[in-house]
Amino acid sequence: MPWPVIYQEFWVISLADHYEVLGVARNASEDEIRKAYRKLARELHPDVNSEDGAEEKFKLVTHAYEVLSNPESRRSYDNGGASDFGSFGFGDIFDTFFGGGQRGPRSRAERGQDALIRVELTLAEVAFGVDKSIEIDTAVICETCQGSCSQPGTGAKTCDICHGSGQIARQVRSLLGNVMTSAPCGSCQGYGQIITDPCVTCRGQGRTRARRNIDLKIPAGVEDGLRLQLSNQGEVGFGGGPSGDLYVDVSVHAHEVFGRTGDDLTCTLEVPVADAALGSLTEIETLDGPVKVEINPGQQSGDVITVKNRGINHLRGSGRGDLLVTVQVVTPSKLDSKQKQLLRDFAESRKNDEIKVAKLQQGFFSRNRR
Repeated sequence: MPWPVIYQEFWVISLADHYEVLGVARNASEDEIRKAYRKLARELHPDVNSEDGAEEKFKLVTHAYEVLSNPESRRSYDNGGASDFGSFGFGDIFDTFFGGGQRGPRSRAERGQDALIRVELTLAEVAFGVDKSIEIDTAVICETCQGSCSQPGTGAKTCDICHGSGQIARQVRSLLGNVMTSAPCGSCQGYGQIITDPCVTCRGQGRTRARRNIDLKIPAGVEDGLRLQLSNQGEVGFGGGPSGDLYVDVSVHAHEVFGRTGDDLTCTLEVPVADAALGSLTEIETLDGPVKVEINPGQQSGDVITVKNRGINHLRGSGRGDLLVTVQVVTPSKLDSKQKQLLRDFAESRKNDEIKVAKLQQGFFSRNRR
């Protein structure tokens, strides 16, 4: 059974040796391949050459360059050439024949990549917010060419193969008759223009790598692991394209005294037995200065004393959390003889006190579980 006409174009092209078509050695460099293609394309382009067979030769030359100018497809071709024809699926074939793909030249400027950094904060910086200046290594716009990719005083010139369209059109015989197809121009890579004098600073990239400072305004109330997004603060794109975004991961150092529960700060206050029994007034140092804490007579271990508005500022809205002070009654472990006698006298005065196992605190659901 003969091949359908729609495949014949690709089958004939795939049988030709691409290196022979371009007239280059198999170990030719990318630059040699590009120069050979441009020379042949100028001679055989249908707009300048109306001789019989010139159009078919132009198709062969263009296809050969498309394969050999791409390192991956060239490697596959050199290893047997299976991908030269086999890589065309049904979608690729119909896109090529019936108008798929990009129309017109593509922009050289591309959006830059997003960047990710981590900033380390103290609990005090989290509680009240902080302004930080950090230095990052990133892609910035080339100061020499300002993203144009060309050496100053020069500019890109219109591609003389595609005449600035970025596309190469060709006519192919198919089941539907003669069909016009198009593909990105191999000479200018679809840009429609060629950089004849690339900027020596960025090597025609339109950007360079450099270290720059970024001012960060960290709001109060952020939590460990939170990710902040700074628009347009990432890497500058190829060809001086727009910058990507910068993402900042927040890492909070543990504090030696205070913990955090939501927007509340927590700490433990060690209270001597006498102060717990008789009551006391003490002063503790917080993240924003000293504050007085009242120990009520008979205060027990595990009791929580709430100091209002001494926690972390809310991330959203106004106000602050509280400072939650957990009481821990400290029993003395070393007593002199006089202290021991005083405690014996105290114990004798409270001889009716018992040592007993405390009952569990039962809630409503526990009492009704029978």
